[in-house]
Amino acid sequence: MKYKGQLSGAMGTVITLVLLTIVLGIGATVLSEVQGTQTANSIAYNSTTKGLEGLETFSNFLPVIAIVVVAAIVIGLFAIFRMRG
Repeated sequence: MKYKGQLSGAMGTVITLVLLTIVLGIGATVLSEVQGTQTANSIAYNSTTKGLEGLETFSNFLPVIAIVVVAAIVIGLFAIFRMRG
């Protein structure tokens, strides 16, 4: 069973991805609520708008990041099974 811990780091990566998604969702909710209390076209309103745009841009990359993580796990599994056989 020398291969038992080979992919133990993958769980940490998956948990990090899930936590990142949760933090982005909470951040967007908070910025949206704060923006609702601001005067339109004020500095605070424009700042929250830019913050929401930044979160949206970063969130658009989450599917790509998830695919890369899954691909790395699958490649790791193939490597382990190939070493066994």
